[in-house]
Amino acid sequence: MDDKYLYAGLIRLHVLHHAVKEPIYGLAMIEELERHGYKISAGTLYPILHGLEGKGYLISTEERSGSTARRVYRATPAGAAALAVAKLKVRELFGELFEEDEPSENTNHKRKRP
Repeated sequence: MDDKYLYAGLIRLHVLHHAVKEPIYGLAMIEELERHGYKISAGTLYPILHGLEGKGYLISTEERSGSTARRVYRATPAGAAALAVAKLKVRELFGELFEEDEPSENTNHKRKRP
C-alpha cells in the first residue's frame, strides 16, 4: 500500500515551515525532508513548490552565484498566516491521534463503597 498520498499535506506544511524561517531551495529541501524520513525526488518536490507559489504561499526569485543560478523560495505574508492557522489545526489533530484512551464507564472497575 502506498501511504505517500497521506503525507503530501505534511510535506507541504514542512516546506512552508522552513520557508517562513528562511529562504529555501529545492535540493536543500529534498535533503531536509529526507532527514525526516520523506524520500522524494526533484520531480515530486518542484511541483509542490510551484503549487505553493501558485496559491500565493511562496514567492521565488532566481539568485546567481557566478554561472550557477538557483531558484530561492520565501514565504509570503499569506503563507506565514496560513502556516499559523495550520499549526493550530495540526496541534488539535495530533492531540486526538495521540491522546491516551480514557477509561470508559463500561469497564469493570471496582468501585469503593462508602
